[in-house]
Amino acid sequence: MAFENRGRVCNVVDVTIPDVPKNLPRTVGELRAAGYQPRSVKAEIRENLLAALRSGQPVWPGIVGFEDTVLPRLERALLAGHDVVLLGERGQGKTRLLRSLVSLLDEWTPVIAGSELGEHPLAPITPASRRRAAELGDDLPVAWRHRSERYTEKLATPDTSVGDLVGDVDPVKVAEGRSLGDPETIHYGLVPRAHRGIVAINELPDLAERIQVALLNVMEERDIQIRGYTLRLPLDVLLVATANPEDYTNRGRIITPLKDRFGAEIRTHYLDDIEHEIALIRQEAELVAEVGDHLLEVLARFVASLRESTAIDQRSGVSARFTIAAAETVAAAALRRAALTGEQPAVARPVDLEAVPPVLRGKLEFEAGEEGREEEILTHLLRRAIAITARVRLAGLNLQPLVETVSGGHQVPTGERVSAQELLTALPELPVLHEVAARLGVRPEDPPGRIASAVELALESLYLNRKLSKDAIDNRVVYRS
Repeated sequence: MAFENRGRVCNVVDVTIPDVPKNLPRTVGELRAAGYQPRSVKAEIRENLLAALRSGQPVWPGIVGFEDTVLPRLERALLAGHDVVLLGERGQGKTRLLRSLVSLLDEWTPVIAGSELGEHPLAPITPASRRRAAELGDDLPVAWRHRSERYTEKLATPDTSVGDLVGDVDPVKVAEGRSLGDPETIHYGLVPRAHRGIVAINELPDLAERIQVALLNVMEERDIQIRGYTLRLPLDVLLVATANPEDYTNRGRIITPLKDRFGAEIRTHYLDDIEHEIALIRQEAELVAEVGDHLLEVLARFVASLRESTAIDQRSGVSARFTIAAAETVAAAALRRAALTGEQPAVARPVDLEAVPPVLRGKLEFEAGEEGREEEILTHLLRRAIAITARVRLAGLNLQPLVETVSGGHQVPTGERVSAQELLTALPELPVLHEVAARLGVRPEDPPGRIASAVELALESLYLNRKLSKDAIDNRVVYRS
């Protein structure tokens, strides 16, 4: 764990933990005097969720497109106090959604200082903490844990053991003189250490079935069994998990008794709205150059086409990470072109979309029989997305003057070694080009790169509609009659 001047950095959820407020109680006596009472983690989440819903404040920051589908179901499950499994294809934001549950916990919660499991000072559960509470009484020291420290995440892998999740006998403690029958010889695993918090298990079906069995008592009876011990620990955890439908039935499965113990199974989905997809890109992508909304719309429509294509293995899905990586690739192509041409600032143009299919084809699974056609399929779907975007954005505009100008001898170059200024210089002043720019939110005083991006979209739409031709000449592409 790293440290900063203003607080500690929690590596689990990548947030900076603020310093503990100085006015919080530091002993059990002070805690009682302040009126604190033990409260289960599920009750805590329920009360905080209800308070947020009543006040109208955002409950799920950063979650896009689930407002009318996934989130109401998840909220009902949390209000019911259910453990939850999120079921959906890769890249649907399942892990992001689980991590956002942290915001529903109290910002600070009291724990017994030095306790191994973060027990509540007024409700100790381990023999050692009970003994300390009896000995020290109101002087039992209290520490405070930030809500980000109460979220524990585990990626289920085939080599995960019962000891990792639940615990095992600690040979060091036995060597120190304790007997094997002493419960204090136990080294607690991930789930007990998440006491009074949230345990998230990613890709739950990947856990071996015998490991899943170890979770049965934790979820229902709330005790743990380790190598013959039956240690009654009233664990207080919210167990949440993710699963992929394909893994759910083939590569692995959630055993029936464990499925039965989850109170809610919630299906996630890919975004079905172009505006949501664009908002997700803007939120998540790290763009090294400017990418206009019209190009992001092309990418959003491209991904939507991939999710409907019979050539793509839809059981594997088309992850939102593909959309984000595509936008970042387009921005990188624009930055490289700017370096080659000396153009500043770097602004993406439709020509930069050509970088997407060859770079990202490996992120998709194609149906059998499509071998060798992968790039052809992606290029076709990308061109269709460009044509649809241009038709929607430029609907009602008469582009015939642009066609006549190019047909009259004004050939327009583009490519990775063609600057925006060179592209614009190839055309005379045309009123229709101002209209095109205005439709795409570009102003006359904007940098040439933005104007060229708008003009090139119009040229590309004319090419895709067979009003112009496009030929490769001397390491550049030329639009002409």
